[in-house]
Amino acid sequence: MARPALLDAEGSPERTCIVTRAKGLPEDMIRFVVGPGAIVVPDIRRKLPGRGVWVTARAGHVAEAVKRQAFSRGFKTKVVASESLVAEIEALLTKDCLQALSLASKAGQVVSGFAKVEAAIVSGAVAGLVHAADCGADGMRKLGQSLRRRYGDERARPRVELFRSGQLDLVLGRANVIHAALIEGPASDGFLERCRRLTLYRSGSPEAESPERPSGPGSNGELNSPPAFRRTETEWAGTQD
Repeated sequence: MARPALLDAEGSPERTCIVTRAKGLPEDMIRFVVGPGAIVVPDIRRKLPGRGVWVTARAGHVAEAVKRQAFSRGFKTKVVASESLVAEIEALLTKDCLQALSLASKAGQVVSGFAKVEAAIVSGAVAGLVHAADCGADGMRKLGQSLRRRYGDERARPRVELFRSGQLDLVLGRANVIHAALIEGPASDGFLERCRRLTLYRSGSPEAESPERPSGPGSNGELNSPPAFRRTETEWAGTQD
C-alpha cells in the first residue's frame, strides 16, 4: 500500500527547497531536522520527528545550503551543518539502495549470474538489470542483445550500474556478482526508485541532466526509454559507498 502523501500547511504534497525556493515532490528532495546540539541531520526516509526543512536532492544544492547557511534561515535559529554533509548524504543514499536490493533478494526478486539473467529476460518478467560498475563491456553488450530480442529495444528496462562487484557480493551473499536481474515486484520497484534518487543526487549541479522516472507515452506518442543509473565520472570527494 502506498504511503499517504505528506501535506504542507496549504494542503499541498509539494515542498519548497530552502536553496532555490522551487517546489518539488518529497521523493525528489531531502528532508533535514535539527538533532542534539543543534546539528543538522539528514532524514532521507522522511520519518524523523520535529520540524523539517527541504533541499532538492542534488549534491550541489546541499553544498550550497551549507555554504550559504541556508539551514539556519530555514529553521529560523542557529544550527550547525557539517562540512562533510554532502558526502554523508551520498553514503546514506547508497546504503539505502543496497538495503533495498537486499530486501528484493530476500523476496526472491533478484537472480544473478549471466545464464540466469539471460533466462529471466527471455521469460519477460524482468523489471531491470543490475551491472557491476567494474564489469566488462562484453557481458553488458550480450545482455543488451537479449533485451533487444525480447523487447525490441535494449533500453526497454532500467539498467543500474551504481555499485561495484564487491558491494553486490556482500548484499546478495554470493561471490563475484557481475550481472543480476530484477524480477517484477514491489521490492524491485522500491530498489529502482532509490537508485533513481541516488543518481539524481550524484548528478550534482542543477543544470546536469537528471534521471527521469520510467513514464508513459511522451508528447510524440512514443514510450520514453527507462533510465540507466550509472556512477558519475566525477563523484564527490570523500564519499564512501
